Parts: sequence; structure tokens; C-alpha cells
Amino acid sequence: MNPAYAQTLRELLQTQQVAALGTLHQGQPYVSMVPFALLPGGSGFVIHVSQLAAHTKDMLLSPHVSLLVIAPPTPDVPVQGLARVTIQGRAAQYADASEGHAEAKAAYLARFPQSAELFSFADFSLFAIWPDSIRFVGGFAQATTISPETLAEVLSAV
Repeated sequence: MNPAYAQTLRELLQTQQVAALGTLHQGQPYVSMVPFALLPGGSGFVIHVSQLAAHTKDMLLSPHVSLLVIAPPTPDVPVQGLARVTIQGRAAQYADASEGHAEAKAAYLARFPQSAELFSFADFSLFAIWPDSIRFVGGFAQATTISPETLAEVLSAV
């Protein structure tokens, strides 16, 4: 991946804390907002969601999801030129004692320490989102599709 694109993508995912989550809801597209953290090594994303939320029920019925993360608007960049990334992937719920749960919880709490109390709520659980395809747009005429492996490399670079 072009080093400039990689830097923009890395900054986007490290600075933005909220994603639009697309799920299938009763056979129709459904988009909601979720805070997200990156899994160690850049292998995927982690969200912490309530069982009461429609998107959680949707993910349990169909694991096919999409995340959209967009850079915030600025006066000097037209909205069509904002950096953004769309991740198409699969959501998997972590059971409390399952492999990877502790690491996912630590990653989430490192980003959202104020959410610690929510982990005591019985209806909240962690989901990993494992990317299948990533479409990155760094601005006008700066679009590329990358693999999950390339995303991990970009996110693990310092």
C-alpha cells in the first residue's frame, strides 16, 4: 500500500472512535452507530453492544456486517474528499471465557475506559468484526481495495 495512504488510514482508525455499523435487519439494510476499538495486531475490530440493540440481534442471525469510519469534516476539505474506510466482514460474539476475549476486552477498555461498568451488565457482550474486504478512500482519486493482511500490516506499523 502507498505509504501516504497507509498513514492516512492508520490515523483515521486510530483517531476516530465511532463507526457506522451495517447489518441485515429483517432482510433489509440497517445502519447504526457503534464505538469500536482495534484488536491487537490490527487483525480486526471489537465492539461492545447490548443484546437489546437491533444490530446485536441482527449480527446473531447473520454475521455479515459492514463498518464505515469517516474522517471529521474540515473547512478546507470538501465532504466528498473526506478520508473513509469501509470494512466488509463477519461478526462473531465472544463468550466471556473464550479465546481472545481478554485481549478484546483490554483493547476496548484501553480506548474506552469509561465503559468499564458496562462489562458488569449481563446484556452486554463483545463482538469481533473480522474483515473480508477493505475499501479505503483517502480523498479524491485516492481509492484502493486492500486485504485484511494489508490492513493488519498498516495498523501494526509504527
